[in-house]
Amino acid sequence: MGHLDGRVAVITGAGRGIGREHALLFAEEGASVVVNDLGGANDGSGADTGPTQTVVDEIIALGGKAVANTENIASWDGAAALVEQAVDAFGTLDVLVNNAGILRDGFIPTLSEQEWDSVLLVHLKGHFAMLRHAAAYWKAQTKAGAQVRASVINTASASGVTMPNSGQANYGAAKAGIAALTRVAAGELDRYGVRVNAIAPIARTRLTLATPGMSSLFAAPVTEDEFDAFSPANISPFVAYLATEKCPLTGQVFEVQGGAIAQLQGWTQQRLIETDGPWSIDLVADKTTSWS
Repeated sequence: MGHLDGRVAVITGAGRGIGREHALLFAEEGASVVVNDLGGANDGSGADTGPTQTVVDEIIALGGKAVANTENIASWDGAAALVEQAVDAFGTLDVLVNNAGILRDGFIPTLSEQEWDSVLLVHLKGHFAMLRHAAAYWKAQTKAGAQVRASVINTASASGVTMPNSGQANYGAAKAGIAALTRVAAGELDRYGVRVNAIAPIARTRLTLATPGMSSLFAAPVTEDEFDAFSPANISPFVAYLATEKCPLTGQVFEVQGGAIAQLQGWTQQRLIETDGPWSIDLVADKTTSWS
């Protein structure tokens, strides 16, 4: 018996890297998988059906169930079509793994409007578009009397929540937004039987190998008998656990890397200053002297 027997999952960006590992493990654990990937380059340009179909063929060859999808998840209609395909192919939808993403790095003084917009479009709007259409399906199922036990796993990044990275203002902002979206969605969708969590994975992928200042870390050679702490396969077991029907976790953001999983805590009050009357600039300056 697999941990995901009978579950139907949509996994975006599943043609390569972390998403591919998710798709293979989910299928191995008994899930029926819709493997989505536009098949574009790191910067989102172009399209190729090859990566998606290759993963589907691997799953089927191993006795699993999968179908391919190459919709652009940043498109409202594309996201809707992806949810619809899961239901048409396998009868329902239980799990959404938002994983698709691109990079268009650049420093703020020279970052173009198009570079900013394209990254937020794929990451933040792409996450929301998929979440919105899946949530509409689960809401309708609940209102029809079905018992929904669904799970959403979003993909944030250390660049947006724990380790802001120079040259990634667009990417970091999008990933921080995904972490916030996760918390809001968990509160809203609980009434429909939906749990929502996010991971901030650290692993070797096309994107991390292209990240300024980090490529040498991820590209470091690993011997055959050595644990590969940056293998994308290390991320998927935790994501699969979050996707199981009985997992109780929701509204959380986790950092996942190698043999470590950390539960993250968001913005909290660190220091507080107060006054009994109105503020003045001098009073604010005096009370915040120790903050710098």
